[in-house]
Amino acid sequence: MQIQDYPFVQELVTDMDGQVRKVILRFEDYQRLLEALEDEGLYRAMQEVAQEQPLSLEEALDAIDRP
Repeated sequence: MQIQDYPFVQELVTDMDGQVRKVILRFEDYQRLLEALEDEGLYRAMQEVAQEQPLSLEEALDAIDRP
């Protein structure tokens, strides 16, 4: 595993066997990665319900009140 293969990585911390144990990133890059993961999660959630029929406000409130 080479550090140049990972664009955000500043440093790889390895154990005695050469296995990567930690990755050091700039905080700004870490934040960008978190945002990308959140965006991907939102996209997947939207895809799951894309074919569902939207509820009116009254229908949604009724569904919340039902056990």
